[in-house]
Order: sequence, then C-alpha cells, then structure tokens
Amino acid sequence: MTGSHLPRAQLAAKALSRCAAGFIILSAMLLLPAGTLAYWEVWAYVSVLVVPMMLALGYLLVNDPELLERRMRMKEKDAKQTLIVKLGSVCYVFTFVVSGLDRRFGLSYVPGAAVVAADAIVLLGYGIVILALRENHYASRIVEVEMGQRVVTTGPYAIVRHPMYLGVLLMFLLTPVALGSWWAAIPALPFVPVLVARIRNEEQLLAKELKGYQEYTGITRYRLIPRVW
Repeated sequence: MTGSHLPRAQLAAKALSRCAAGFIILSAMLLLPAGTLAYWEVWAYVSVLVVPMMLALGYLLVNDPELLERRMRMKEKDAKQTLIVKLGSVCYVFTFVVSGLDRRFGLSYVPGAAVVAADAIVLLGYGIVILALRENHYASRIVEVEMGQRVVTTGPYAIVRHPMYLGVLLMFLLTPVALGSWWAAIPALPFVPVLVARIRNEEQLLAKELKGYQEYTGITRYRLIPRVW
C-alpha cells in the first residue's frame, strides 16, 4: 500500500461513524444492565476513552491517513487469530455487562479515589497505545505483514516488542475498577491468556515473514512486560 485508498473526508466520516457506533454499543452494554443513567463511573470512563481517541483520530487523519485506514481493518486473515479475537470479545462484553449488573444490584463498593486512579491508569494505557502508533506506521489492527514493512526498534519498541498490547492490557485490566465493580474482574482476567495467545501466534508470523524480526527478538527480549515476559 502506497497511500490511503480513501479520500480524507470519506476516511474521516468512516472513522467517526465507527467511533459513534462504538460509543453507543459500549454505553448500552453498561447502562442497560445498570438500569440507570446515574452511573458516574461510566461517564468518567467513556470520557477517558473518547477524548484521547478523538485527538488520535485527528492526528492520524492529518499526519498518517494510511495508518488510520489500516486501523479500521477488522477481518483477520488467520483462523487462529479470528478465534482469539472472538474470545477477547467475549471477555469485553461480559466485563461491561457484569459491571452494569454490579451497579444495578449494588454488589461492590469501590471508593471514588480508586475509580479515579483506575481511570488514570486507563489513560496511561491509551497513551502507550498512541506512542506505539506514532512510532509504527504499520501498526494494523489485524495481524499481517505488508510489502515494504520494516521492524520498528525505537521508542516503546526498544523496551518491549508489543507496547500496544501492553497499553491495551493496562486499559482493560483496570476497567472493572474504573467502572466501580470488583466482580467484573472475573470476566476481565481471562483476557490475559487470550492476549498471550495472540502475541505468540503473531510472533510466529512475524519471525517467518518480517525480515529482521528474529534478530530484533534477541535485542528486545521482553514481549509485553519488562523483566517479566
């Protein structure tokens, strides 16, 4: 790919429509089970997601529309990755629904300070994702290797091989606390092995098809968490 296939205006409209749909679906998964709009943790959480999302969208639209178009690809090419994505989606849905049900029935008490701290970590995770996007022009949403793609070894990629997944992990594991639910941690925790499976499968492809990746793994030893894994 040498340039964005879509004109900027059309690309912006497509991205905004997806963001709006995501906002509606996320809100419904939380507020319908909660049975109330008086759920301040949801509005704080959504704000933490939407504000940087809009800023990142504007930045990519102006500076790297090609990457923005890559980020909107959804269909995985590998059957294993398709299954992994489906399992991850189950974790997402149940985490949000359980959070809403927890709010409805008052099963958890999470102090406001803990909610705010969790939101701050969610925002930090989003910041790591944005740093990875700035550094890696080929950071597609799906697992693939494109013609002309090169190994990125700078920025957060000098610390771990998958900084974007580290950001996503921070965001998702702190989501139950940010939504005021301890019970929602139960469906959120299986996301960890799902993410590990995705990384292992992705690295098999990268080692096989991306020139220099095998050498990169010898330089940047840790996949996800420094000094851990």
